[in-house]
Amino acid sequence: MKRTLMAAAVILGVGALQGVSASDILARVNGQEITKEDFNAFLQQIQPGQPVSYEMLDPKMRKQVLDGIIETELLAQAAQKAGMEKDPRFRRMLELAKKKLLINAYARKQFEGTVVSDSEAKEYYDKHPEKFATPEQVRARHILLKDEKKAREIIDQLKGLKGEELKKKFIELAKKESTGPSGPKGGDLGYFTRGQMVLPFDKAVFSLSKGEITTEPVKTQFGWHVIYLEDKKPSRTVPFEAAKEKIIAQLRQERFVEKMKQESEALKKAAKITIEAVNTTPKSVQ
Repeated sequence: MKRTLMAAAVILGVGALQGVSASDILARVNGQEITKEDFNAFLQQIQPGQPVSYEMLDPKMRKQVLDGIIETELLAQAAQKAGMEKDPRFRRMLELAKKKLLINAYARKQFEGTVVSDSEAKEYYDKHPEKFATPEQVRARHILLKDEKKAREIIDQLKGLKGEELKKKFIELAKKESTGPSGPKGGDLGYFTRGQMVLPFDKAVFSLSKGEITTEPVKTQFGWHVIYLEDKKPSRTVPFEAAKEKIIAQLRQERFVEKMKQESEALKKAAKITIEAVNTTPKSVQ
């Protein structure tokens, strides 16, 4: 790739490789080639860390990205013609950008060299069982009413029903009678764990078996509830094999951060650093 786009790459993130095949050239701007390598480098700048490439995008998105790269190249050419490469401020910015790129490349190399073994991941798993425990969950529906009498009338209508018949009737009554926001959804509250609902509701719902309703109205600050337990999931522990990759990724990141912190401290101790002047007190304005 010619030097104009490479200059823009330092500032805007576009990069390239020379000696590419004709099939990899996506466009030419005043004779300057834009390649798939440039395209992918540009993508990494606008979506850092995301596994995205030219081949993964649809034609519309490819055109949008390519338009951005072309604009970058045109601006870089204009800046070069204006002599900005000789501007002292540009040179300082270029040097700073170069240092940042060097640090990023160095950090990436250090991260790639950071290894966490399966046995280390297993040790972490065994020492932190609470992190891999899923508490008991229930899925419930309720009918919220303003008074106890109406709640008892609803319960009377549901008594004697079982299975799908009970569920169907409960949903029908929830849509018709419930004053709560979940009424239009048949009273569905989704899945939740202990402690997520107010205490009287929480105690009542977790005492039910799957497919049961409360035979007494449940009073809370919101009103009177008739509750139907649709499903119950027992507490369980995520097996090590299912959790292993996440554990390794977490430990690797933690180890990398600590490694870079220690290296930074060691470099400071070994370096000869002289601070010439630091203005700690701002000048007053008369």
